[in-house]
Amino acid sequence: MKNVGEAPQEELATGERSTRNRVARSILDHGPSTVADLAKRLGLTQAAVRRHLDALAHENVVVPREQRVYGARTRGRPAKVFALTDCGRDAFDQSYDKLAADALRWITEHHGEEAVVAFAKARIAAQAETYRKTVEAAPAERRTEALAKALTADGYAATARSAPVGEQLCQHHCPVAHVAEQFPQLCEAETEMFSELLGTHVQRLATIAHGDGVCTTFVPRGGGSAPETAQTTHSASARTAGRNPA
Repeated sequence: MKNVGEAPQEELATGERSTRNRVARSILDHGPSTVADLAKRLGLTQAAVRRHLDALAHENVVVPREQRVYGARTRGRPAKVFALTDCGRDAFDQSYDKLAADALRWITEHHGEEAVVAFAKARIAAQAETYRKTVEAAPAERRTEALAKALTADGYAATARSAPVGEQLCQHHCPVAHVAEQFPQLCEAETEMFSELLGTHVQRLATIAHGDGVCTTFVPRGGGSAPETAQTTHSASARTAGRNPA
């Protein structure tokens, strides 16, 4: 899901995203809905629903429009309803995930894991070219932020924040999380892309594909290595199995 506005902080991302997905799912199941309809179905206050709808609208998941009226229109302004965009519907369609996983599994069986690695690198190389100009045009100290904005435009809802001796690049959504859970080569190729674009070694700390709430990558300041606590977090994350909890 795309996010062109301010993304939530990492500490709130998992709970916020879960509730936000419930709002979007309710619209998928019941069709265009008013704030009052959503609040009643989900047991939320209307203020909370509006906040989540604002975020979903920024992410291009929902769009507000006038409620269609069949027959004679009553007096007063038509109620505003929120409908899913094509992007929002795609986010719930898992058939592509199964197709992609089946295709990569077939490649593995017939051509070996090296072919999957080659595919992952070729895919990410094409993706990197769309980010390169944005990153290279930014001052050195703001390149992580520039990369986050480029990733956000591609549906990763990314943010950059300061961290001890470096920065953290956080992706609050991963369009390929369910496939990457079975084929970590996709995550590995992405990490290599970050390193190449930013011109420094980076350390993956957590991934949605491993069951973490956010994909987090440590970007050291001045080319150093990740702090010990971050490396420990990464090791723990790598042992975590399960699908995206958000």
